[in-house]
Amino acid sequence: MISILILTLNEEQNLPACLQAVKWSDDVLVVDSFSSDGTVEIANAAGARVLRRHFDDFAGQRNFGLQQGGLKHEWVFHLDADEILTSELRDEAIAAVGQTDKDAFRIASKMMFRDRWLKHAGLYPSYQVRLGRREKLSFARFGHGQRETLPCERIGTLKAPLLHYSFAKGLHDWFDKHNRYSTAEAEQSLTRVAAPGLDWKGLRDDNAMVRRRALKELGSRMPFRPFLRFLYMFILRAGILDGRAGFHYCRLLAIYEYLILLKTQELTQRGRVEPYDAR
Repeated sequence: MISILILTLNEEQNLPACLQAVKWSDDVLVVDSFSSDGTVEIANAAGARVLRRHFDDFAGQRNFGLQQGGLKHEWVFHLDADEILTSELRDEAIAAVGQTDKDAFRIASKMMFRDRWLKHAGLYPSYQVRLGRREKLSFARFGHGQRETLPCERIGTLKAPLLHYSFAKGLHDWFDKHNRYSTAEAEQSLTRVAAPGLDWKGLRDDNAMVRRRALKELGSRMPFRPFLRFLYMFILRAGILDGRAGFHYCRLLAIYEYLILLKTQELTQRGRVEPYDAR
């Protein structure tokens, strides 16, 4: 069996569906960042255990759950409350952990926007490591999110995707989150620019995750980034094929890129990088 670790902050709208999708697990842990709505009550009513911790970053929350959560099983599936673990992914995950020498698995997610799967603009399949052995997998902060600390050869890939409802709480919530995310990305952007060189080899790597990270590093150094981000997503990645939803989503990503650019300039002018809450 697999333990489930879910991160929450004011997720009373998304959490019921997330918990319903993992009711097959006998060990569900919610790491809550002191929600002010009914998130904790919903988790308790569903039989999940709840730990509360003030948020520093996603890596810190996940590592806290792994270290302090008293998880029952060797394998742990990491979720956010706006993600749904499908029955196909459940079955594949259970089968995989029973017959592998890997320490973790990367999983793709389907970005949902206005009840439509953004097959192209959502960069499907983009992978994150979300399933791993409790004693082997840990995370480090990277930008507004996290990265695994395991070497690539210890990570496998599952075919079935998660469903990601990033817009379930509306555009106001999306802008609120991405305002915070852009600050963390600006800090990371300065770190990348200060690095001695680009990972040119990574752009040609067979591993999709390595290629994506190298491309992100390259993009952080290019001029006209917001405009190029829109062209890349809408034309080169065929977001145009996602219709009106794809057009709006690509515009939102360009706005997000512009926020990162402005905040990077602001931090450069200040001459220092200050810590920000990236929740």
